Amino acid sequence: MLDRPGLRDLLLQVAEGAGALWLDEGAGPRRVPGWRSTPEAVHRLATALIAVGGRHLDELRPCADVRIGDGIRVHAVLPPVAVGGAAVSVRVPRLERPSFSELVRRGLCGAAAASVLRRAVRERRNLLITGGTGSGKTTLLAALLDLADPGERIITIEDLAELRLRHPHVVALEARPASAEGVGRVTLDELLREALRMRPDRIVLGECRGAELGTLFAALNTGHDGGAGTVHASRIAEVPARLEALGALAGLDRSALARQAVAAVDLVVHLSRAQGRPRISGAASLRIGQDGTLALGPPLGAQRPRPRAAHAHAA
Repeated sequence: MLDRPGLRDLLLQVAEGAGALWLDEGAGPRRVPGWRSTPEAVHRLATALIAVGGRHLDELRPCADVRIGDGIRVHAVLPPVAVGGAAVSVRVPRLERPSFSELVRRGLCGAAAASVLRRAVRERRNLLITGGTGSGKTTLLAALLDLADPGERIITIEDLAELRLRHPHVVALEARPASAEGVGRVTLDELLREALRMRPDRIVLGECRGAELGTLFAALNTGHDGGAGTVHASRIAEVPARLEALGALAGLDRSALARQAVAAVDLVVHLSRAQGRPRISGAASLRIGQDGTLALGPPLGAQRPRPRAAHAHAA
């Protein structure tokens, strides 16, 4: 089933005492009729897949996330955390790596929006890609980074390495959890410090799900313009609240978060999914509202470009 060309997610779990399987090929998860397995087999598969990714899964460490091969992401959770039985979620990367031009031809956005995004990359603007689960954030981010000058050195920092770039000069860094003995952990913050010593032209942080938002803002405010990151948000109007929630996990109050975000991000691009394909449904800048908290402003192109020197001064 992993060989099916349109497969995006394979979801396996124990339900009502038996293993059941769902596939998502772009139209949402659909249960595979007639497919069954024993709870013990699902449990064994979960632990085996996590072991292939170099991590450990058992009752004391019942949740794990790994990358296998060329971008396959596996998440597994065991009882007692998974009440009904073991659950395995497999995110499958597309075999193709669409260019930005190909995404536009498939309906990503119109010519005017495409021109704004190309200019943003060319002018080394800092980008934040937002959207729901499976909306194509990573796909768009990779396509935009491929537009960067071939002579630039891009350092990517991810909890799990998912970005697949065609750009000729990329160094991918991946965080690592502690071993079963409690040693060997490498955090995103540590990777950012290492990246700054690697002569980067652009620093990119993969999806922020928590306190690593502080790391993203730190990366985008290091003076290496043209960086980017992604954040999960259902609608573009929810982006300020989403950033505030993640900022709180990073120890930032609302006013500090607003100052950091406005200094770090030049353009927010929001994605939704239409007929199984990513589509830009909104774009905005970030600004500080009258109450001192984060708000949305007009997107790049609807306002006068802010000189990078002024941006650095604001940071």
